[in-house]
Amino acid sequence: MFSNVMVNSIVIAAITVIVCFIISTLLPGIERKYVHARIQQRIGPVVIAPGIMAPIKFMFKENVKVESPVPGLYKVLPILCFIVVTCLLIALTPQAFAIPALSSLVAIVGLLKVEEICYVLMGALSKSVMSVRMPFPDQIKGAVHNNVTRSFVEDMSSRRSLRMITYGSFPLYLALFAPITLSRSIFLPDIVAYQQAHGPILFTVSGAIAAIVFFIGYMIILNEYPFSIIKAKSDVIEGPYMEYAAKYRAIVYLTRGFFMMVLGVLFSVLFLGIPPVITSWTILVNILVVLILVLMMGIFSAFSPVFTNRQLLPTILGTTLLGVLSIVIGLLGVI
Repeated sequence: MFSNVMVNSIVIAAITVIVCFIISTLLPGIERKYVHARIQQRIGPVVIAPGIMAPIKFMFKENVKVESPVPGLYKVLPILCFIVVTCLLIALTPQAFAIPALSSLVAIVGLLKVEEICYVLMGALSKSVMSVRMPFPDQIKGAVHNNVTRSFVEDMSSRRSLRMITYGSFPLYLALFAPITLSRSIFLPDIVAYQQAHGPILFTVSGAIAAIVFFIGYMIILNEYPFSIIKAKSDVIEGPYMEYAAKYRAIVYLTRGFFMMVLGVLFSVLFLGIPPVITSWTILVNILVVLILVLMMGIFSAFSPVFTNRQLLPTILGTTLLGVLSIVIGLLGVI
Protein backbone atom coordinates (compact mmCIF):
# COMPACT_ATOMS: atom_id res chain seq x y z
CA MET A 1 0.00 0.00 0.00
CA PHE A 2 1.14 3.53 -0.78
CA SER A 3 1.84 5.77 2.17
CA ASN A 4 0.13 9.14 2.48
CA VAL A 5 3.41 10.91 1.72
CA MET A 6 3.83 8.97 -1.53
CA VAL A 7 0.24 9.60 -2.55
CA ASN A 8 0.64 13.33 -1.84
CA SER A 9 3.85 13.42 -3.89
CA ILE A 10 2.15 11.76 -6.86
CA VAL A 11 -0.80 14.16 -6.64
CA ILE A 12 1.44 17.24 -6.43
CA ALA A 13 3.58 16.03 -9.37
CA ALA A 14 0.43 15.39 -11.42
CA ILE A 15 -0.96 18.85 -10.64
CA THR A 16 2.40 20.38 -11.59
CA VAL A 17 2.32 18.62 -14.96
CA ILE A 18 -1.28 19.71 -15.61
CA VAL A 19 -0.64 23.35 -14.70
CA CYS A 20 2.54 23.49 -16.79
CA PHE A 21 0.73 21.92 -19.73
CA ILE A 22 -2.10 24.48 -19.52
CA ILE A 23 0.42 27.33 -19.47
CA SER A 24 2.35 25.77 -22.35
CA THR A 25 -0.67 26.01 -24.65
CA LEU A 26 -0.32 29.81 -24.51
CA LEU A 27 3.38 29.95 -25.35
CA PRO A 28 3.17 29.57 -29.17
CA GLY A 29 0.51 32.31 -29.26
CA ILE A 30 2.60 34.63 -27.09
CA GLU A 31 5.59 34.13 -29.36
CA ARG A 32 3.61 34.80 -32.55
CA LYS A 33 1.35 37.56 -31.21
CA TYR A 34 3.70 39.63 -29.05
CA VAL A 35 7.01 39.02 -30.79
CA HIS A 36 6.71 38.01 -34.45
CA ALA A 37 3.62 40.12 -35.15
CA ARG A 38 5.03 43.20 -33.40
CA ILE A 39 8.36 42.97 -35.19
CA GLN A 40 6.64 42.43 -38.55
CA GLN A 41 4.15 45.24 -37.79
CA ARG A 42 0.98 43.19 -38.13
CA ILE A 43 -1.87 42.29 -35.80
CA GLY A 44 -1.03 38.62 -35.44
CA PRO A 45 -3.23 35.74 -34.28
CA VAL A 46 -5.24 35.56 -31.10
CA VAL A 47 -2.99 34.31 -28.28
CA ILE A 48 -5.00 31.11 -27.84
CA ALA A 49 -5.11 30.35 -31.58
CA PRO A 50 -1.81 28.47 -32.20
CA GLY A 51 -1.70 26.45 -29.00
CA ILE A 52 -5.39 25.86 -28.18
CA MET A 53 -7.73 26.63 -31.07
CA ALA A 54 -5.54 24.99 -33.76
CA PRO A 55 -5.24 21.64 -31.90
CA ILE A 56 -8.98 21.64 -31.21
CA LYS A 57 -9.64 22.27 -34.91
CA PHE A 58 -7.37 19.38 -35.93
CA MET A 59 -9.05 17.07 -33.42
CA PHE A 60 -12.26 17.26 -35.45
CA LYS A 61 -10.66 16.71 -38.86
CA GLU A 62 -10.64 13.39 -40.64
CA ASN A 63 -7.55 11.22 -40.39
CA VAL A 64 -5.81 10.27 -43.60
CA LYS A 65 -4.23 6.95 -44.51
CA VAL A 66 -0.52 7.51 -44.92
CA GLU A 67 1.70 5.17 -46.88
CA SER A 68 4.34 3.84 -44.50
CA PRO A 69 6.30 0.60 -44.10
CA VAL A 70 5.40 0.63 -40.38
CA PRO A 71 2.13 2.60 -40.14
CA GLY A 72 1.51 1.72 -36.49
CA LEU A 73 4.85 3.11 -35.33
CA TYR A 74 4.52 6.12 -37.63
CA LYS A 75 1.19 7.07 -36.07
CA VAL A 76 2.33 6.56 -32.49
CA LEU A 77 5.47 8.74 -32.78
CA PRO A 78 3.72 12.07 -31.94
CA ILE A 79 2.17 10.41 -28.89
CA LEU A 80 5.59 9.06 -27.90
CA CYS A 81 7.06 12.56 -28.17
CA PHE A 82 4.37 13.92 -25.86
CA ILE A 83 4.97 11.14 -23.32
CA VAL A 84 8.73 11.76 -23.39
CA VAL A 85 8.26 15.49 -22.77
CA THR A 86 5.89 14.70 -19.90
CA CYS A 87 8.48 12.35 -18.37
CA LEU A 88 11.08 15.11 -18.67
CA LEU A 89 8.91 17.47 -16.66
CA ILE A 90 8.18 14.82 -14.03
CA ALA A 91 11.92 14.20 -13.66
CA LEU A 92 12.42 17.90 -12.88
CA THR A 93 9.88 17.97 -10.04
CA PRO A 94 11.15 17.60 -6.44
CA GLN A 95 8.79 14.67 -6.00
CA ALA A 96 10.92 12.67 -8.49
CA PHE A 97 14.22 13.52 -6.80
CA ALA A 98 13.85 10.43 -4.62
CA ILE A 99 14.25 8.25 -7.73
CA PRO A 100 17.98 8.37 -8.68
CA ALA A 101 17.43 6.73 -12.08
CA LEU A 102 15.02 9.51 -13.06
CA SER A 103 16.58 12.52 -11.34
CA SER A 104 19.97 12.43 -13.03
CA LEU A 105 21.26 14.34 -16.03
CA VAL A 106 21.90 11.01 -17.72
CA ALA A 107 18.15 10.37 -17.69
CA ILE A 108 17.45 13.91 -18.92
CA VAL A 109 19.85 13.52 -21.83
CA GLY A 110 18.42 10.11 -22.66
CA LEU A 111 14.87 11.42 -22.81
CA LEU A 112 15.94 14.38 -24.95
CA LYS A 113 17.65 12.01 -27.37
CA VAL A 114 14.52 9.88 -27.66
CA GLU A 115 12.57 13.04 -28.53
CA GLU A 116 15.12 13.89 -31.23
CA ILE A 117 15.18 10.38 -32.68
CA CYS A 118 11.43 10.57 -33.20
CA TYR A 119 11.99 13.23 -35.89
CA VAL A 120 14.30 10.91 -37.79
CA LEU A 121 11.74 8.10 -37.67
CA MET A 122 8.90 10.42 -38.67
CA GLY A 123 10.73 11.33 -41.86
CA ALA A 124 12.05 7.85 -42.57
CA LEU A 125 8.70 6.08 -42.14
CA SER A 126 6.61 8.36 -44.34
CA LYS A 127 6.44 7.31 -47.99
CA SER A 128 3.79 9.76 -49.16
CA VAL A 129 3.44 13.18 -50.69
CA MET A 130 0.23 14.74 -49.42
CA SER A 131 -0.90 11.21 -48.48
CA VAL A 132 -0.40 9.88 -52.03
CA ARG A 133 2.30 7.33 -52.72
CA MET A 134 4.49 8.93 -55.39
CA PRO A 135 8.16 7.96 -55.72
CA PHE A 136 10.52 10.59 -57.08
CA PRO A 137 11.64 10.89 -59.79
CA ASP A 138 8.66 9.70 -61.84
CA GLN A 139 9.07 6.43 -63.72
CA ILE A 140 6.71 7.05 -66.65
CA LYS A 141 7.71 5.64 -69.99
CA GLY A 142 10.11 7.92 -71.78
CA ALA A 143 11.20 9.83 -68.67
CA VAL A 144 14.96 10.21 -68.47
CA HIS A 145 16.41 10.12 -64.95
CA ASN A 146 19.75 8.45 -65.29
CA ASN A 147 21.75 7.84 -62.10
CA VAL A 148 19.20 9.61 -59.92
CA THR A 149 18.23 8.20 -56.52
CA ARG A 150 14.52 7.91 -55.83
CA SER A 151 13.43 9.56 -52.60
CA PHE A 152 10.49 11.12 -50.84
CA VAL A 153 10.18 14.64 -49.54
CA GLU A 154 10.39 13.50 -45.94
CA ASP A 155 13.61 11.59 -46.68
CA MET A 156 15.43 14.92 -46.89
CA SER A 157 14.00 15.92 -43.54
CA SER A 158 14.99 12.57 -42.04
CA ARG A 159 18.58 12.96 -43.17
CA ARG A 160 18.68 16.49 -41.83
CA SER A 161 17.20 15.33 -38.52
CA LEU A 162 19.91 12.69 -38.25
CA ARG A 163 22.51 15.36 -38.93
CA MET A 164 21.08 17.54 -36.16
CA ILE A 165 21.11 14.61 -33.72
CA THR A 166 24.72 13.81 -34.63
CA TYR A 167 26.18 17.25 -34.04
CA GLY A 168 23.45 19.92 -34.15
CA SER A 169 22.17 19.56 -30.60
CA PHE A 170 25.61 18.93 -29.11
CA PRO A 171 25.84 22.47 -27.60
CA LEU A 172 22.68 21.87 -25.56
CA TYR A 173 24.11 18.75 -23.95
CA LEU A 174 27.37 20.51 -23.12
CA ALA A 175 25.36 23.25 -21.43
CA LEU A 176 23.41 20.63 -19.44
CA PHE A 177 26.60 19.14 -18.06
CA ALA A 178 28.23 22.48 -17.20
CA PRO A 179 26.51 22.66 -13.75
CA ILE A 180 28.12 19.32 -12.88
CA THR A 181 31.55 20.95 -12.80
CA LEU A 182 30.47 23.20 -9.93
CA SER A 183 28.12 20.89 -8.02
CA ARG A 184 30.31 17.82 -8.64
CA SER A 185 27.22 15.67 -9.12
CA ILE A 186 25.07 14.46 -11.99
CA PHE A 187 21.97 14.29 -9.81
CA LEU A 188 19.41 17.10 -9.88
CA PRO A 189 18.85 17.21 -6.09
CA ASP A 190 22.60 17.85 -5.57
CA ILE A 191 22.66 20.53 -8.28
CA VAL A 192 19.67 22.26 -6.69
CA ALA A 193 21.12 21.94 -3.16
CA TYR A 194 24.46 23.40 -4.31
CA GLN A 195 22.76 26.48 -5.73
CA GLN A 196 20.59 26.95 -2.67
CA ALA A 197 23.78 26.99 -0.59
CA HIS A 198 26.09 28.95 -2.90
CA GLY A 199 23.76 30.93 -5.16
CA PRO A 200 22.60 30.35 -8.76
CA ILE A 201 25.12 28.88 -11.16
CA LEU A 202 23.84 31.39 -13.73
CA PHE A 203 25.71 34.18 -11.92
CA THR A 204 29.10 32.48 -12.24
CA VAL A 205 31.42 32.85 -15.22
CA SER A 206 31.00 29.20 -16.16
CA GLY A 207 27.23 29.35 -15.68
CA ALA A 208 26.79 32.55 -17.71
CA ILE A 209 28.67 31.09 -20.67
CA ALA A 210 26.76 27.80 -20.37
CA ALA A 211 23.46 29.74 -20.28
CA ILE A 212 24.28 31.32 -23.65
CA VAL A 213 25.12 27.90 -25.05
CA PHE A 214 21.89 26.50 -23.56
CA PHE A 215 19.82 29.18 -25.29
CA ILE A 216 21.33 28.43 -28.69
CA GLY A 217 20.85 24.70 -28.08
CA TYR A 218 17.28 25.48 -26.98
CA MET A 219 16.55 27.00 -30.37
CA ILE A 220 18.28 24.14 -32.18
CA ILE A 221 16.35 21.37 -30.45
CA LEU A 222 13.08 23.26 -31.00
CA ASN A 223 13.96 23.49 -34.71
CA GLU A 224 13.41 27.23 -34.67
CA TYR A 225 14.83 29.74 -37.12
CA PRO A 226 17.67 30.04 -38.03
CA PHE A 227 18.24 26.35 -37.18
CA SER A 228 15.05 25.08 -38.81
CA ILE A 229 16.71 22.97 -41.48
CA ILE A 230 14.54 19.89 -40.90
CA LYS A 231 11.40 21.74 -42.01
CA ALA A 232 12.64 24.49 -44.28
CA LYS A 233 9.54 25.49 -46.25
CA SER A 234 11.51 26.11 -49.43
CA ASP A 235 12.01 22.39 -50.04
CA VAL A 236 10.77 19.97 -47.35
CA ILE A 237 7.75 22.11 -46.34
CA GLU A 238 6.82 20.87 -42.86
CA GLY A 239 9.60 18.32 -42.62
CA PRO A 240 8.80 15.20 -40.57
CA TYR A 241 5.37 16.61 -39.66
CA MET A 242 4.12 17.00 -43.22
CA GLU A 243 1.97 13.86 -43.43
CA TYR A 244 0.56 14.09 -39.93
CA ALA A 245 -3.04 15.26 -40.01
CA ALA A 246 -6.10 15.52 -37.79
CA LYS A 247 -5.52 14.21 -34.25
CA TYR A 248 -1.86 13.45 -34.88
CA ARG A 249 -1.13 17.00 -35.96
CA ALA A 250 -3.01 18.28 -32.91
CA ILE A 251 -0.64 16.29 -30.69
CA VAL A 252 2.34 17.71 -32.60
CA TYR A 253 1.12 21.26 -31.90
CA LEU A 254 0.52 20.54 -28.22
CA THR A 255 3.88 18.84 -27.81
CA ARG A 256 5.82 21.78 -29.21
CA GLY A 257 4.36 24.25 -26.71
CA PHE A 258 4.80 21.75 -23.88
CA PHE A 259 8.43 21.17 -24.88
CA MET A 260 9.08 24.92 -24.77
CA MET A 261 7.72 24.94 -21.23
CA VAL A 262 9.77 21.95 -20.11
CA LEU A 263 13.04 23.33 -21.51
CA GLY A 264 12.44 26.58 -19.63
CA VAL A 265 11.86 24.65 -16.40
CA LEU A 266 15.03 22.64 -17.09
CA PHE A 267 16.97 25.92 -17.30
CA SER A 268 15.46 27.02 -13.97
CA VAL A 269 16.57 23.82 -12.27
CA LEU A 270 20.10 23.71 -13.67
CA PHE A 271 21.05 27.39 -13.61
CA LEU A 272 18.89 28.88 -10.83
CA GLY A 273 18.37 25.88 -8.58
CA ILE A 274 14.60 26.34 -8.61
CA PRO A 275 12.58 23.21 -9.42
CA PRO A 276 8.86 23.50 -10.21
CA VAL A 277 6.92 23.41 -6.94
CA ILE A 278 3.25 24.09 -7.58
CA THR A 279 2.61 24.72 -3.87
CA SER A 280 5.24 27.47 -3.67
CA TRP A 281 5.57 30.97 -5.10
CA THR A 282 8.79 29.82 -6.79
CA ILE A 283 6.68 28.34 -9.58
CA LEU A 284 6.32 31.95 -10.73
CA VAL A 285 10.08 32.08 -11.27
CA ASN A 286 9.85 28.99 -13.45
CA ILE A 287 7.07 30.60 -15.50
CA LEU A 288 9.03 33.85 -15.81
CA VAL A 289 12.10 32.00 -17.07
CA VAL A 290 9.96 30.13 -19.60
CA LEU A 291 8.47 33.40 -20.89
CA ILE A 292 11.88 35.08 -21.13
CA LEU A 293 13.28 32.21 -23.20
CA VAL A 294 10.22 32.20 -25.47
CA LEU A 295 10.40 35.96 -26.03
CA MET A 296 14.15 35.83 -26.69
CA MET A 297 13.68 32.98 -29.14
CA GLY A 298 10.89 34.87 -30.88
CA ILE A 299 13.02 38.00 -31.27
CA PHE A 300 16.01 36.04 -32.50
CA SER A 301 14.04 33.92 -34.96
CA ALA A 302 12.04 36.86 -36.33
CA PHE A 303 15.23 38.42 -37.70
CA SER A 304 16.87 35.20 -38.83
CA PRO A 305 16.78 33.36 -42.15
CA VAL A 306 17.17 29.58 -42.31
CA PHE A 307 20.85 28.67 -42.02
CA THR A 308 22.44 26.64 -44.76
CA ASN A 309 24.97 23.94 -43.85
CA ARG A 310 27.75 26.41 -44.58
CA GLN A 311 26.33 28.74 -41.94
CA LEU A 312 25.10 26.05 -39.56
CA LEU A 313 28.36 24.18 -39.08
CA PRO A 314 30.50 27.16 -37.97
CA THR A 315 27.73 28.33 -35.64
CA ILE A 316 27.42 24.93 -33.97
CA LEU A 317 31.20 24.54 -33.80
CA GLY A 318 31.60 27.96 -32.18
CA THR A 319 28.81 27.27 -29.70
CA THR A 320 30.32 23.87 -28.89
CA LEU A 321 33.65 25.50 -28.12
CA LEU A 322 31.86 27.93 -25.80
CA GLY A 323 30.28 24.98 -24.05
CA VAL A 324 33.68 23.33 -23.62
CA LEU A 325 35.04 26.63 -22.27
CA SER A 326 32.28 26.83 -19.65
CA ILE A 327 33.06 23.29 -18.50
CA VAL A 328 36.80 23.99 -18.30
CA ILE A 329 36.19 27.18 -16.30
CA GLY A 330 33.92 25.26 -13.94
CA LEU A 331 36.53 22.53 -13.45
CA LEU A 332 39.15 25.15 -12.66
CA GLY A 333 36.86 26.59 -10.01
CA VAL A 334 36.75 30.11 -11.51
CA ILE A 335 33.94 32.12 -9.93
